[in-house]
Amino acid sequence: MSATTHPAPAAPPSAAALTGKRRIAFAVWADTDRLPALPALLRGLALTNQTVCEDFLVLHDGLPEGAAQRVAAYHPRAELRRVATESAARLASWAKASGGAVEPGAFGVLEAFRLRDYDTVIVLDAERVVCGPLGRLLTLRRGLAAAPYRPGGDTPGTQVLVVQREHLTDAFCARLDEVASQGAYPRERGAAGVLAQALALAGEEFVPLDPEGVFAAAEPELLEAELADSADFGAELAGFQARFMALSGAAHHDLLVHFGAPHAARTGDVGCARRVAASYIAAGEYQDAVDLLGSVRIPVDDAWPHEVYGQALMSVSRDEEARAHLRLATASPNWAPPAFARLAQIAWVRGDDDAARELALAGLDADPTHRPCRQMLVRAAAVDGPAEQAGATAPAAEPADPREQLAHVAFYMPQQGNAGDKVLPEAVRLAFDPDPGPRRWHSVHAHRLFDEAALARVNSRRGLVIGGGGLFLPDTMPNGNSAWQWNVPDDLLDRIEVPIAVYAVGFNLFDGQSYRHERFRTALRKLAEKAAFFGLRNHGSIAQVRRLLPPELHDKVRFQPCPTTVTRHIVRGWRDPEQREDTVLLNAAYDRAGLRFGHDYGHFLAELASAVRALGSYAEVRCVAHTVEDERIAYDLRREHGVALPVVPMYDFDNDEIRAAYARTKLVIGMRGHAGMLPFGCGTPIISLISHPKMAYFLADIERPEWGVSVHDRDLSTRLTARAAALLTHHEAAVADVHDRQSALWRTTQQNAALLHSLGF
Repeated sequence: MSATTHPAPAAPPSAAALTGKRRIAFAVWADTDRLPALPALLRGLALTNQTVCEDFLVLHDGLPEGAAQRVAAYHPRAELRRVATESAARLASWAKASGGAVEPGAFGVLEAFRLRDYDTVIVLDAERVVCGPLGRLLTLRRGLAAAPYRPGGDTPGTQVLVVQREHLTDAFCARLDEVASQGAYPRERGAAGVLAQALALAGEEFVPLDPEGVFAAAEPELLEAELADSADFGAELAGFQARFMALSGAAHHDLLVHFGAPHAARTGDVGCARRVAASYIAAGEYQDAVDLLGSVRIPVDDAWPHEVYGQALMSVSRDEEARAHLRLATASPNWAPPAFARLAQIAWVRGDDDAARELALAGLDADPTHRPCRQMLVRAAAVDGPAEQAGATAPAAEPADPREQLAHVAFYMPQQGNAGDKVLPEAVRLAFDPDPGPRRWHSVHAHRLFDEAALARVNSRRGLVIGGGGLFLPDTMPNGNSAWQWNVPDDLLDRIEVPIAVYAVGFNLFDGQSYRHERFRTALRKLAEKAAFFGLRNHGSIAQVRRLLPPELHDKVRFQPCPTTVTRHIVRGWRDPEQREDTVLLNAAYDRAGLRFGHDYGHFLAELASAVRALGSYAEVRCVAHTVEDERIAYDLRREHGVALPVVPMYDFDNDEIRAAYARTKLVIGMRGHAGMLPFGCGTPIISLISHPKMAYFLADIERPEWGVSVHDRDLSTRLTARAAALLTHHEAAVADVHDRQSALWRTTQQNAALLHSLGF
């Protein structure tokens, strides 16, 4: 009998395609003559723009051996791209058409217009160095921008160009070919003349760009130094790495790792290793942080590296070692509060609430304002479970019989935590049973270590439900046992005897995040093999998870919408509002802001301010904050644009108050996943501000992609205003459409409920 074959799953759309995040690259033309100048350009770029690390493309038609190694040494995302044979021939023909007045390399910059995998290309000159911040270039969004050929002049040159998507086209390149091959341009201006003439044919002009203080001509002695032998090159590179690591202030993760990791390995510099390790941790690369700090000798009295090392170790579940380093960090007044907070977290994860409280109090003794210590104190005193978390009173009933209960693994959010995550566990329970309280449910906090005692409690119940958020995420509460949010070792998972249902879990990686280590893949496979039901909350998550599983497990992964999207159907006694407030609730999110906004936050804020002003003629716009940090949008709009919004502190609401607030407004414009799914589930029209793939996943599932606008959209204000105005003007029809879209999700939920019932849930 032949084995069943499974087609490979289709690759899901890229995260950038879903979020609309701009793909940006630097590009430079290099030939043998210009190659020695490149390291000087790259060094200047790193030293003056520490927080910038975009792709760096070196376009060429042939370079000597070893060029790639030298270029890559100075930039972690450098790539040599050889132009096609026809491109090299075209450059030669252009030079011939110029009558030899312009060298072929001057036309090389025009090859950047043939790039098709970027939205913005910043073309630089290899023989100039960067000596100032490039923020202005990175935030340009329209037109073809050029700096003057000479300082103080007004004739555009090609030393600095900022090219947007509308000019990175075959049509524009054909126009360049026509102008250059015919020689119909001012020859003394070279490639700049070709560009100017091509723009003129389309009725366009250069966007003026003032690069004063940003670029300078490379000094000849610097270029000559690049021709030194390999031994000198190694010494120069080591010196540059030391120079970069001596800079103060924030730096891009990729640059820190590229220059700092080899510097720490070569010198044993503890401060450098600590700084690079902290960057590894922020990027979710915990094992790399452990390996780096474990490779250097940390003095006993150097508290800061011990605190970072302790954090790295606890993130891979090496708790005993983490405790030792964190205890050393508590000897320093500056590092005692965060070290005590982490020690309290280790105790809480391991189920020792008394120790967690004592450690949190010790941290507050050192700093009474330390918020993580205060949060750990609250968490250690909390009782897990949605009814208790929301402040609701559990229904009076006889003592719970474990055999009648379902165990429930979820992220139980404390008061003043994320409003959406507070509602989620209760919503999951309501999809199974109208009673979400402790009589029918046994709570298992996903972030606590699943140990022998937890295993015994689960095996005494009739089943285990895992669900309540984007649990497939590596960095909210990292652990080395599973590499996702449920802290469960493989051997304990193997010994669960009751049926397991994975219910409406999301694959929540941001654009720019990845699971780099194999631990998650193997843990995911074991979970899929063990589960009787494996339901993910959108088809985007399904596609991502199937790519990580062997073919024989693909069919096991099924669609189960997030239960918040069918709130009207699962909340007992639900009534749609007879009247709605004349309001629009606006939500923005700031966790992992760099991954959400890239270089476009200023653009987003300005466009949003314009949209808020326009929507004020339709309804009152209010800021709805799922977390305390979400209030920043109100502060930034007022400070930068004079737009004042009242704030709705939803993080302080209980579950019923959250649902009621979303049910009675007319429209929600939200960036968080549950600032879309929750109001939708309450029957309220939504528009998603897309900065995360999951927003696009949900809108695709309900077949309403037009209800989303990318935070990177160049015309964000116009699109958002038009779509919001249409939903507000035709509000009854919009609500009816939401109800119709919701009915399809409810049918899927009911079908899955029947299957779950047959499995014993």
